[in-house]
Amino acid sequence: MTKHIWSYKSTTGHLAGTDLTGYKVEATNGSIGKVDKHSDEVDDAYLVVDTGPWIFGKEVLLPAGTVVRIDVDERTIFVDGSKEQIKDAPEFHRDTHLDDPAYRHELGAYYLPGGPFGNRLV
Repeated sequence: MTKHIWSYKSTTGHLAGTDLTGYKVEATNGSIGKVDKHSDEVDDAYLVVDTGPWIFGKEVLLPAGTVVRIDVDERTIFVDGSKEQIKDAPEFHRDTHLDDPAYRHELGAYYLPGGPFGNRLV
């Protein structure tokens, strides 16, 4: 089941209702961009990150379960994973994937323990 990957961990410091738009997003080995859109919905929380020049202006969708910590004072979100792992995630297209259950399942499986991203966490 991939539902828990779509929820913030209680240890992140995230308070529901906080506007994360514009927050910097840091992977374990550097910046990946800024939050363009986010959701706090129960079992459907995520970040859409505008990667700017890092991967040619594309966006990536990160399930909330990848968030390790949020520093409100510095407006920075730290995620558990390298830039390469995030870049290798299933490609995101805002117009079709935000409402696509099959894509959500594929992406959730990528980030779960046992998936390509999750293997690093085991």
